[in-house]
Amino acid sequence: MSMITSMLGRKQQSQKQGGARTGGGAEVVEPVSIDILEPFVDAISLTAFAAPALGLPPFATASMDWKETPAAHVFMADLPGVRRDEVKVEVEEEKVLKISGQRQRAAEDKGDRWHRVERSSERFVRTVRLPPNANTDTVHATLENGVLTVTVPKDNERKAYGRLIPIAN
Repeated sequence: MSMITSMLGRKQQSQKQGGARTGGGAEVVEPVSIDILEPFVDAISLTAFAAPALGLPPFATASMDWKETPAAHVFMADLPGVRRDEVKVEVEEEKVLKISGQRQRAAEDKGDRWHRVERSSERFVRTVRLPPNANTDTVHATLENGVLTVTVPKDNERKAYGRLIPIAN
């Protein structure tokens, strides 16, 4: 464990099962500004508590859990104060799940005098490379009580990754 990791974050449960930087064989990718530190920091351990130490807004690294059930991969992200229309869930090429959005700041009334503003507009992005058995055709997402739950069913068909290529005459 690097010194930065031990100071900034905690080891996640998935690391004990699938390796130092994986959740059972899949790769977790953080926002671009964190990628710079990748050789020094275990990216999955960067939580909302570690973000200020790196100069990132806490919301940029919204906490996210990933569990695997017999039927699906389930991702749960804490998005307090975010409305459904402020979140975008998409599957990009090469089975990359991307959760992004922006929490909007409330409109200001002219006459109001603010003493402290800590809940400003903030953007967030989380991306996860899904494992080969993920069926990206039927992904389902819900947002309840500030928790976004994304369910990615497993593809039960066992697909061959290699095949013999016949040589034509």
